[in-house]
Amino acid sequence: MTTEDRPPVILWFRRDLRLHDNPALNHAHAAGRPIVPVYIHDEGSAIRAAGAASLWWLDKSLRALSASLAERGATLILRRGDAEAELRRLIEQTGAETVFVNRLFEPDAWARDADIAHGLKTDRVEIKGFNGALLCRPGGVLNGTGGPYKVFTPFLKTLRDRIEAPPHTIGPRAFDAAPRLDSDDIDDWGLHPTRPDWSKGFDWTPGETGGAEALSRFVSTALKSYSKGRDHPAEVGGSRLSPHLHWGEISPWRAWTAVEAAGADGRAPKTEADKFTAELGWREFSAHLLHHFPTLPDRAFKPQYDAMPWREDNAGFDAWTRGRTGYPIVDAGMRQLWTTGWMHNRVRMIVASFLVKDLLIDWRRGESWFWDTLVDADLASNVQNWQWIAGSGADASPYFRIFNPITQGQKFDADGRYIKRWVPELSALPARWLHAPWTAPGEVLRDAKVRLGQDYQRPIVDHAMARDRALDALKTVSRAGADDDDD
Repeated sequence: MTTEDRPPVILWFRRDLRLHDNPALNHAHAAGRPIVPVYIHDEGSAIRAAGAASLWWLDKSLRALSASLAERGATLILRRGDAEAELRRLIEQTGAETVFVNRLFEPDAWARDADIAHGLKTDRVEIKGFNGALLCRPGGVLNGTGGPYKVFTPFLKTLRDRIEAPPHTIGPRAFDAAPRLDSDDIDDWGLHPTRPDWSKGFDWTPGETGGAEALSRFVSTALKSYSKGRDHPAEVGGSRLSPHLHWGEISPWRAWTAVEAAGADGRAPKTEADKFTAELGWREFSAHLLHHFPTLPDRAFKPQYDAMPWREDNAGFDAWTRGRTGYPIVDAGMRQLWTTGWMHNRVRMIVASFLVKDLLIDWRRGESWFWDTLVDADLASNVQNWQWIAGSGADASPYFRIFNPITQGQKFDADGRYIKRWVPELSALPARWLHAPWTAPGEVLRDAKVRLGQDYQRPIVDHAMARDRALDALKTVSRAGADDDDD
């Protein structure tokens, strides 16, 4: 039977840039038809465009996926434009009657995909969708009344009971020949930054192989002390899996089962494995919340917090983005973000608290900056975490989350290794004074060659004053219930 007698199926890649453990790919292969793999750089919908750091990652990940497909005899077709229009063009060129896809659960993407599926169905083309991104699809983890959970702990308990990891699969070893089709050159998309190339400090290996290596490295090393390492930024204690999970280079089931297996067979303490799977659960919780509450990117989860009296402080925001606030732990984090496209978990909380509580700047401005500069920028996680810090989100405790940037630095970077790496102008300052340089005696500053206001800026705000201001602002918000009991 010739290719013309057997119309191919289309495999539409989005944020599932892998061949292993890929439900859409497995079902497409089971159809017994040639497969046309395609990635569409969608520029015609209302879906939020990826940030600059994410586009850097996408560029490398698509190149890796294309190479993996080529090794198995397939060509990744690249198209740019409106997703439905490009799918229709592919259907016309190939005669395909079925499109296989892993679902996206963010509200705008969900609505777009539903519109595309409805439009293609009228032309007798079927879209078959699968869950390739979450441990459980939204709707699979509901409370006793059939609604979405709004508190994390019971959500996690139910999630643990519902997870049924599918068998590990490697995808087809070889693809049947598919029609030759026109494809964009990824170089023409301009995803990698130029003039200047500010990504030179990005120390990452995007792609499925990079994701598998990151998981293996984490399980064999940092997992053993994960609960400590994730709080101490000078340690190599995090998993560094978040961008691989976001782009679907590794499935969440594979990460979950690998870590649980390590805890079960003694390669890591079970408590550490449980801590990491709880963090995967928080990622899941965020995705489920966004799916059920589509206004989260723009509106407070707790509506009364939309009345928060935010300040217009462009100078303060600019100082924050540039790592020039005068608080070393904050500045170290913001400089790490700009240089590497990533920031340590504990420091993310500190810098976010500084923006929304010390500067009283709207969390949406911070979320937007993270969206553009993080290689692991994920809409659900980004929005949920910023609202959590701001006090307007699920499980939020606004009065408890006014982090003192001095004591946070002293507690989690006691010897100052993290600060000295990212704020080198303070590298000669003794640790005793490092977290609040303006309190150091003049002779200590002179010996360290630190001139406040010249070599290193003075604090742009007094934390004690800012804390009182934030508490006063919170008191102006009409509150329903005792939020302080949520934590």
